[in-house]
Amino acid sequence: MKDLHTILKEITKLTLNIEMNYPELYRSLDENPMTLPVTSHPHIDKKVMQEYLEGLKELLERYVAEENTKNK
Repeated sequence: MKDLHTILKEITKLTLNIEMNYPELYRSLDENPMTLPVTSHPHIDKKVMQEYLEGLKELLERYVAEENTKNK
C-alpha cells in the first residue's frame, strides 16, 4: 500500500485536475456525500485517505462518462 504522503500528493493532483478541467464538478465536491466526513471528529489515516482518493477517481470517471454520453 502507498504511504500517506504519496496518497496526499495524488489527492492534491487529482483535485487540481478537477478544479482546472471540470469546474462544475469541483464546485460540487464540498456537497458530495462521498467527500464529507460522517462523524464530527473523523479518524483520518492512510486507509481513509486511500478510500477518499478512490472515491474521487470514481466520481471523476462517472462524471466524464456521463458527459461523453450527453455529447453523443
